[in-house]
Amino acid sequence: MTKIKTAGLPLPKAKKAAILIHGRGASAESILSLSQYLSLKDYALLAPEAEGGSWYPYSFMAPDSANQSALAKSLETISVVWNQVIEAGISPENVVFIGFSQGACLSLEFAAQNAQKLGGVIAFTGGLIGEKIQEEKYSGAFEGTPVFIGSSEKDVHVPLSRIKESETLLSRMGAKVKLSIFKDSNHTIRKEEIDWVNGNIL
Repeated sequence: MTKIKTAGLPLPKAKKAAILIHGRGASAESILSLSQYLSLKDYALLAPEAEGGSWYPYSFMAPDSANQSALAKSLETISVVWNQVIEAGISPENVVFIGFSQGACLSLEFAAQNAQKLGGVIAFTGGLIGEKIQEEKYSGAFEGTPVFIGSSEKDVHVPLSRIKESETLLSRMGAKVKLSIFKDSNHTIRKEEIDWVNGNIL
């Protein structure tokens, strides 16, 4: 059973929704606390919770077989949340995905596997999932969807090379990708990232 925490406007009353996906070892509640910093007052907020605090057991660039069953289950969980939002009458172009770290990877992966015009995808430190990027996994067109990826240039979990490969593929699929790469080595969300997202996506 998918555990989903909600905040913001009630889904039936909202015209916009944000699906927030937490990182490894975190919780739905912790990712919802981002709403104190992001301009989400007009949104219904939905945050699914990973079983045991992790969406998949290994690195997002581990051999595909290692993460396969957990990743499939996690993508299915995001699909359940997505369907709730769409069934409430909110159009895809008013839906924003927001994720940090493992949740950022999952946000990008789900959006790219189901590409269409969205309100946006906000990936605080993440890239597309897989040992290598397999273009055949992804279909559809983003039709100008804004995608933000922010990270350290030497993040210990997410190599810059994968962020750039992800940017290339997402752009080819019609997304307008903004990369914000920082010199520090912190695995965190920076004020500059929040400011850009508030000014350009939300």
